Amino acid sequence: MPKLIVVTRDGEERELMGETGLSVMEVIRDAGIDEILALCGGCCSCATCHVHVDPEFAAKLKPMSEDENDLLDSTSDRDDYSRLSCQIDVTDALDGLKVRIAAED
Repeated sequence: MPKLIVVTRDGEERELMGETGLSVMEVIRDAGIDEILALCGGCCSCATCHVHVDPEFAAKLKPMSEDENDLLDSTSDRDDYSRLSCQIDVTDALDGLKVRIAAED
């Protein structure tokens, strides 16, 4: 199981084990971290699972879709490493992935 490091809005680092095939959003939600609202349930239609990906891992992610890009444009905390966690699939290649939960809009 790949390890995922999640930094909460207050700076707390939580180490989670992610099941391959789940999304990063599902792993965070299932761990009880309530800062990820995921109102759409992972359908890429709300941007309430916005995270900032560690730059070291950014190139390892699948390319961002046009829908994801448009949704991120509606957020106030977007940067070059912003992604929707529902669009990041947990894989062995992402072992050690670190994400920071974006500020609430």
